[in-house]
Amino acid sequence: MVGGRRIPGKNNFCGRNWCVYDACGIVCGLFTWLLLSYGQFCILAIMMTSFEDNKIHQSINFLIFEILFVLSGAAHLKTMFTDPGAVPKGTLTEEYIAQLEKEQQFNGTVLYKCTKCSSIKPERAHHCSVCKRCIRRMDHHCPWVNNCVGENNQKCFVLFTFYISLLSCHTLYWAIRQFVWCVGSDWKPCSVFSPPATTILFDFSFI
Repeated sequence: MVGGRRIPGKNNFCGRNWCVYDACGIVCGLFTWLLLSYGQFCILAIMMTSFEDNKIHQSINFLIFEILFVLSGAAHLKTMFTDPGAVPKGTLTEEYIAQLEKEQQFNGTVLYKCTKCSSIKPERAHHCSVCKRCIRRMDHHCPWVNNCVGENNQKCFVLFTFYISLLSCHTLYWAIRQFVWCVGSDWKPCSVFSPPATTILFDFSFI
């Protein structure tokens, strides 16, 4: 966006959604969902059903976990498939540059150019070597959401990290309860999945 108007150009969209075709980012994004799904399996199929006898307490914790799970997943997808604020490519034309330079004489703005993606770079925009685009108000490129965190999806990213933190704390609470209960009963009534499930979830919560 320059001078209050959108610069013509072509963005990387798959259908109506923004996509980044990066192998590492795709693997990290899928691994994030694998961890979320595995955490849900451990909580619902192993921990809540193995030692929680109070049905009201079980139902409340089930509802809390599912709400946080859905919110985390939705924020992750929204961050991943939202255009972070990419500057359109191919705007380094002589005509357009001459027009902007003429406008500079009146408003005193500085004209930045990016030769890597052949675009006029707005103030506070940075070029991402992964997305191959200049991103407005770029914070960083996060492989776990396979996208840059920029002007348009920063709020979604912050919400994702917030929901994941709450989900991890809730998971850690259940992991500690499961671990204490299994140690106190010498692991005899525990599921065969309980020791690794507890350990992995305990580590994941700290991560």
